[in-house]
Amino acid sequence: MSSSNVQPLRIADASLAVRHVFIRNLELLAQIGVHGHERGTLQPVRINVDLAVEDAAIIEDKLDQVVDYGAITRKIRGLVGKGHINLAETMAERIATLCFEDKRVKSARVRVEKLHAVAGAESAGVEIERTRP
Repeated sequence: MSSSNVQPLRIADASLAVRHVFIRNLELLAQIGVHGHERGTLQPVRINVDLAVEDAAIIEDKLDQVVDYGAITRKIRGLVGKGHINLAETMAERIATLCFEDKRVKSARVRVEKLHAVAGAESAGVEIERTRP
């Protein structure tokens, strides 16, 4: 089968036992940017994460049996708090890598928006989608 015939993994799919876990509009102050005026300053970013994860039919109402969006949010906050990142693309890739630390994550879609990057625009940024190798 050629790569053009491969169907992308759906973010939620009962027939494939895939669940959708997401984080919406997480706003943080980040040291991000390549321009001189962006160095040493904090600016607001908005982060969205969509994960396709293994869907366990029986979870017994226990947090350790699901992908914990709270734990992922804490990891994102830690990453953003570590220091300067030049590119939104780099931040998005690093967030995706953090998500794959949980072996149940099959794919990750990450959007990073800089909220004051372009005059007259609500935001500018990047969205990536990665699948577990």
